[in-house]
Amino acid sequence: MPIKNPNQKLHDSKDMPKVETLTDPKAIARYGGSRMLLAPPLAYDALMKTVPYGRLITTDRLRERLAKDHGADFTCPLTCGIFVNVAAQASAERAGADETPWWRTLKKGGELNEKYPDGIAGQKLLLEMEGHTVIQKGKRYFVKDYEQKLFALE
Repeated sequence: MPIKNPNQKLHDSKDMPKVETLTDPKAIARYGGSRMLLAPPLAYDALMKTVPYGRLITTDRLRERLAKDHGADFTCPLTCGIFVNVAAQASAERAGADETPWWRTLKKGGELNEKYPDGIAGQKLLLEMEGHTVIQKGKRYFVKDYEQKLFALE
C-alpha cells in the first residue's frame, strides 16, 4: 500500500463520522459519557478554517462542537490530535492554496503544538504576526491570555 501524503490523509474519511459506545466504566467516567464520536479529518479542517484572523480555538472546543453536532457525549481526543495535525500538514503542503489557518488551533490550555509545520517556531511566528504573545513555561509554549481571544464556534 503506498504511503499517503497529508492531503490524501485529509480526504480519507475511514467510514467516519461514527459514534462508538464505550463499555469501560473508567473511560465513561473520565469522558463524561459512553457515546464517543470518531470524526473524520475534514470535519476538523472545516472548523479550523472558520477561525478568523487574530482569534484562536483549542482542540477541546473543536471536540465539544463536533460531539454536539453528532449527538455524542464526547469526541475521541486521540483522533482529534492526529487529524488536527493532518489538517495543518495538508494546508502547508498546498502552499497557500485553500489555506487552513492551523496556527490558530491550540492544544488544551492554550499550548502550541510541536507537531505542526515548522514546529513550535513556525506556529509562534504566525501567532505573533497576528498580535498574540507567546510565553514559555519550562519547555512548553503557550499563548498568553488565550482565553480572551477564543473564537466561539456557531
